[in-house]
Amino acid sequence: MRYLYSFLWWFALPFVLLRIWWRGRREPGYRQHIPERLGFYPVVPAVAQRLWIHAVSVGETRAAEPLVRALMAAFPDSQILLTCMTPTGRETGTGLFAKEIQSGKLIQSFLPYDTGTMMSRFIRHFRPALCVLMETEIWPNLIHQCASHQVPLALVNARLSERSLRKGKRFQSIMEEAARGFSAVAAQTQTDADRLSEFGANQITVTGSVKFDIRPPEDKLQKGLRLRHAIGDRPVLMCASTRLGEEPQLLDALSLLREDALLLLVPRHPQRFNEVAQMVEARRIPMLRRSALDDGFQENIPSETRILLGDSMGEMFMYYAACDLTFIGGSLEKLGGQNLIEPCAVGKPVLIGPHTFNFEAITEDAIKAGAAIRIQSAKELMEQANRLLSDPDLRGDMGQIARQFAEHQHGATERTIQLLAPFVRKP
Repeated sequence: MRYLYSFLWWFALPFVLLRIWWRGRREPGYRQHIPERLGFYPVVPAVAQRLWIHAVSVGETRAAEPLVRALMAAFPDSQILLTCMTPTGRETGTGLFAKEIQSGKLIQSFLPYDTGTMMSRFIRHFRPALCVLMETEIWPNLIHQCASHQVPLALVNARLSERSLRKGKRFQSIMEEAARGFSAVAAQTQTDADRLSEFGANQITVTGSVKFDIRPPEDKLQKGLRLRHAIGDRPVLMCASTRLGEEPQLLDALSLLREDALLLLVPRHPQRFNEVAQMVEARRIPMLRRSALDDGFQENIPSETRILLGDSMGEMFMYYAACDLTFIGGSLEKLGGQNLIEPCAVGKPVLIGPHTFNFEAITEDAIKAGAAIRIQSAKELMEQANRLLSDPDLRGDMGQIARQFAEHQHGATERTIQLLAPFVRKP
């Protein structure tokens, strides 16, 4: 099956490259570093030890931050190699680790496509001492080549939804072969561990989610307070990480939101910023774009502004700090939801839609704790928002519960480091 899988990759490669070039029309980053996607890299300096972490895109890269910093602290003589698959993931890594990149403690690269030849060339070039895959990344040839080159391989912060399990069982043999290639698996929950074991994964430890260990950066929180000052006393509902198909529902229901409230709308994917702006303009809703504001927020946001469009990267904590409550996108449509830990860590009440299969355990735990409320539609979202925005005491209590919920989950990073430590050489 793996040979058939590899053949299909080589067959599809010309079409994949054409798609990359096509996407580069809207996202120029897709037309950069293309040789890396084929396994060709610039010379890298020799180091005592290189630890490789793969985080496919923005969400995984942000989730990997506490783990990367913990590895740097635990193994200070090692260099981190951070790979991804998307330009936005790479840009996120650059923003998070600018100092480390400048000092040479961390380097970035695109992961090559999953053929045996390209993966072998990648491993021989960088010579990693350990490979760490984040969340749900299972690449059969990567796993096979790590075994061939005797590179220990770990899957951390691992999660597997029921939906993904059903899809994976269509390719049971190749998934089982890949799953047996892991030296260690750190699962987010016992449910995730049970599902992963169905694919044949061994050495599974339940460590929790490292996303709980993300600490809101103080500079972003202070910047959020400055943004809030520019907004004024108006109540603010933030719709975070919204995805295709959700913004029209939110905009159509906006008339139900109290008239004095500001909607802070932050699409998940930057390539959709202009598209969402056009939706707002077509409805003639007064809007201001974050990109039109200076970083100091010296001027007040006009009171007639109904929507502030968060068209920027790397400022989610700023937005969370500036709002009164947050709706987490990807959950109105059947997209599986997004992680609600970041707004909880900032002490914001959370509203979330019906479709959260990618984060079901965390979401259910947050709802049971009283940190989050599930809504079924954009209409119900606005109704719940009005209720919370009109009751500061209820909102404050819920925000405090959310902060405590996030704090009580800390420790996954430390447990993951303990799991990885036996596989890392001591220089």
